[in-house]
Amino acid sequence: MKKKLLLSSAFMLIIALSGCKPSEEKETGLDINGYLALTEGRNIYPTDRQIKMILPLLPEDSYMPAPAAKDRTYWEKIAQSEDGQKYYEEALELIGEKPEVPISDEIYRRANKEGNRGIYKPRYYRTMDRLERYTLAECMENKGRFIPQIETYCKAIMSMKSWMHPNHDDSENSVLEGKRVAIDLGARKFGMVLSLADVLLEDKLSEPLRKEIHSQLDRRITQSYFDSTLGIDTIGNSWIRKLSNWNAVCTSGSLFTILTQADSKEDRAAAIGCAINSMKYYLSGFGEDGYCSEGVGYWGYGFGHYLFLAQMLSDYTDGKIDLFRFDNYEKLKKVAHFPYVFEIQDGVYPQFSDGSSSISAESDNLAALMAAKHYDAPKPLCFVSEEAVGTIMGWKDAREYTSGNVQETALPAITYFDDYGIVISRGTAGNPFSIAIKAGHNAENHNHNDVGSYVVVWGKDIVAGDVGAPSYTAGAFSPQNPARSSWGHPVPKVNNTLQHNGRKYEGKILNTDFSEATDKVVMDLKKAYKEPLLESLVRTMEHNRNGKGEIVIQDQFTATSPIEFGTAVMVNSDYRIDGKTILLKTEDKQIKVEIQSEGGDVKLKEDPVSVKLRSGKKSHRIGIDFVKPLSKGKITVRYTLY
Repeated sequence: MKKKLLLSSAFMLIIALSGCKPSEEKETGLDINGYLALTEGRNIYPTDRQIKMILPLLPEDSYMPAPAAKDRTYWEKIAQSEDGQKYYEEALELIGEKPEVPISDEIYRRANKEGNRGIYKPRYYRTMDRLERYTLAECMENKGRFIPQIETYCKAIMSMKSWMHPNHDDSENSVLEGKRVAIDLGARKFGMVLSLADVLLEDKLSEPLRKEIHSQLDRRITQSYFDSTLGIDTIGNSWIRKLSNWNAVCTSGSLFTILTQADSKEDRAAAIGCAINSMKYYLSGFGEDGYCSEGVGYWGYGFGHYLFLAQMLSDYTDGKIDLFRFDNYEKLKKVAHFPYVFEIQDGVYPQFSDGSSSISAESDNLAALMAAKHYDAPKPLCFVSEEAVGTIMGWKDAREYTSGNVQETALPAITYFDDYGIVISRGTAGNPFSIAIKAGHNAENHNHNDVGSYVVVWGKDIVAGDVGAPSYTAGAFSPQNPARSSWGHPVPKVNNTLQHNGRKYEGKILNTDFSEATDKVVMDLKKAYKEPLLESLVRTMEHNRNGKGEIVIQDQFTATSPIEFGTAVMVNSDYRIDGKTILLKTEDKQIKVEIQSEGGDVKLKEDPVSVKLRSGKKSHRIGIDFVKPLSKGKITVRYTLY
């Protein structure tokens, strides 16, 4: 492999000069803080001194996610288990299915142009999921029945010109055209399923096929990964320094392939070093309070793959590399508990940015299992994994770290993420009228320009507020997308300008007052806007739990000269406007939204949110604007049950 870089001789020279024996690091495990202190600038590829810290901790052999199929004791035990039987039966049902890749160049280019995931993504993932099932089923049965399908699927995947999602290729489709290679969420998994089949089945697969698998994995994953981390390729794999789920997902997938495939111990050490350096960036995307700005869905996806990576390295090094603690165990513990304190009530979550408003009981919950195991988070009801590598890992602990029954957890009246400025103020069991409100900033992961946004909930219904993510099609991630710009959020519009994109455009919580009966949050929104005439802009939220309950949002501004000013109520349920009152209707409740103003009269204007939302709901923006420009004014939006 071209990236060995004479590491062996350099390693021995460093040891000789330092007087440190490899066994010293092996005995104590990796000092993460000491390791990170050796990082040079923004480099991801580890320094010689960092590699020297990792090498003694590694076994001589490559990583095995599970014993190979020839270990009949292990696989017969799996085959006799309830989980193994279920997996095997699913593989049997699918045994006659043909691979659905490669897709045509025409479909690839169309998906790239339109951002249309539906015309390719299901085909990609059905193909990968079936290959995973065939592989594990063959390991359990050991009769060769699944081998023809496994080889057919491997060849189909390797015949693809690009393993990337088409909408992740550039506008020239340069990966499809063979001009470059890059790793994305799809490519890393294509690499993993091929690698898994190769290392578990070994010589049950034909030798020519195995050679081709090795060759393609080296070119499409290993070399691409090292080229990016070394800075040779400065265009592809930019996720290596991202704070979002992409980093954890693509890093863990790339590392799995390299650890299972690389013959060189030096290459495996270098890849682990790269992963640790990348994860410093990924973990910095969480608040010190554990807040995940991507929401609960991406928490499960991104943090789940981080925990998979941590468990993989722990298993491979017999616990000597411990990413479950990394350099800040207390923060990681808060991150692990995030979904359990981010819930508003009744399984409803704030759908800020591209976050999900709920978690499906059938979705992958490896993150929850690992959080229960390593951070004493609540045990999930059962274990579900959408990837075979996670399934194998979870099978070891699923019986111990799942509850088998629904665990009722009482939520506190208030959750306050003080780093990011997020407050969840909950109603009572008899009156579940609640609100989540955010300050935040406009460079968050999966960012919407939404400083000051909120979600009002009655029971299991989001009745008003943030309408959530736009559908992922072409233009979905543009700051001008109506559902991503501040126009599509229940926040002010200042002098006909919207909030700006960037880290410095932020909100700040000035004061909080939490009590048994009422909660109050005061936040400064001025910095979210670029308007030079704006002198101050303060949003106040008050939640009164007494009686039927009341939630009030008040915006007060001052300006150096008269300016246009307005705010908005966002709804995705049935509504009716009666003068300065908006009547909202849910399945079993009606909410009255009363509008009051000081400084001048306001007018209401209805506009549909003109883009498709991921929720499938149709939403409307009800603008509330002062009729005339003002130097100061106040708009109050009062939500009550009736």
